[in-house]
Amino acid sequence: MYLAKKISFLLLLFTFISCNNKESKASENTINNQIKHAKGLSIITKENYSIVEVTSPWPNAKKKYSYILKKKNSVIPTEYKNFTQIQVPIKTIVLTSTTHIPSLEMLGEENKLIGFPNLNYISSEKVRNLIDAGKIKELGSNQSLNTEVLINLQPDIIMGYGLDNSNLTLDNLERNGLKVILNGDWNEQSPLGKVEWIKLFGVLFGKEKQANEIFNSIEKTYNETLKLVEKTKTKPTVFSGSLYEDKWYLPQGESWGAKFITNANGNYLWAKTKGTGSLSLSFEKVYSIAKNADIWFMDQYTSLEEIKNANPHYSQFKAYKTKNIYSFSKKKGKTGGVIYYELAPNRPDLVLKDLVKIFHPELLPNYQLYFFEKLL
Repeated sequence: MYLAKKISFLLLLFTFISCNNKESKASENTINNQIKHAKGLSIITKENYSIVEVTSPWPNAKKKYSYILKKKNSVIPTEYKNFTQIQVPIKTIVLTSTTHIPSLEMLGEENKLIGFPNLNYISSEKVRNLIDAGKIKELGSNQSLNTEVLINLQPDIIMGYGLDNSNLTLDNLERNGLKVILNGDWNEQSPLGKVEWIKLFGVLFGKEKQANEIFNSIEKTYNETLKLVEKTKTKPTVFSGSLYEDKWYLPQGESWGAKFITNANGNYLWAKTKGTGSLSLSFEKVYSIAKNADIWFMDQYTSLEEIKNANPHYSQFKAYKTKNIYSFSKKKGKTGGVIYYELAPNRPDLVLKDLVKIFHPELLPNYQLYFFEKLL
């Protein structure tokens, strides 16, 4: 009886140790979510697959999207059977936003892009060469993607985005058997949060290490630039925008654009407003607050003469009189796409350096503006 009990105890102990070892091994093979800045993205990496969750695909979204990115022949736990499953590394991809193109290019995977809506918007020289070679198909517009062409292309995934809960085109593509991943990077308000979505592309292409290194380098440069301005005593007053159909649109105080100005130690005149979108104001309201502002960021016009011709009252602003107006609109790709719109979300370090150079030129004496130009 004693011997039987002892054997039973040893078997139980062995089982316990064995289970613990398995749990320990499983724990070692799991990398918990390493997303630090992006609020709408989570990536948990297992040994042979990753669990991706997109929790903020559009503003105030009540719905989250879950994906399993798995290596070939991986066995996925049954608890994830209802998640969209995609085999990685992928070989072909369709994008729907120019802001996703730099992630492909930084990872050296631009040749995997096989379709895009409205090709003229693309500024990247490498991707334009692929377009000219006929390797990337025109897909129409985001609102009405050419379903027939997409079905013929059979991309491994379509990287889409949603403005709200109504995504009829993308839903239709899924019903036709195509895999869709929603990318919510545009909904991020932190400059580093936007660029951190490169880690999703890293998992898709099996280049997690490279994606992390790229992000870490950008984050390091961004934070080093932040430290440069910590002790600056001056803080120039700043405003942006212009009239469009009788309304003046400016970024709200908690928005992506406003945070850049604040981080560069500029005094954005609407920094205390709440919200992450845009303010819609009258000319009179803007003039009453910004007439003596030091710096004006312009996104619609490309010269002082053009500004004055558009509205003579613009010349009454101090920033116009002192010729302290800057714009990113002059730098365009071969077919007219504005480079800032495509690249800036992926290179916040360069945007921040530009603003520091404009606000505090003594801090970066040898730096040349990358996106912005002073209007003449």
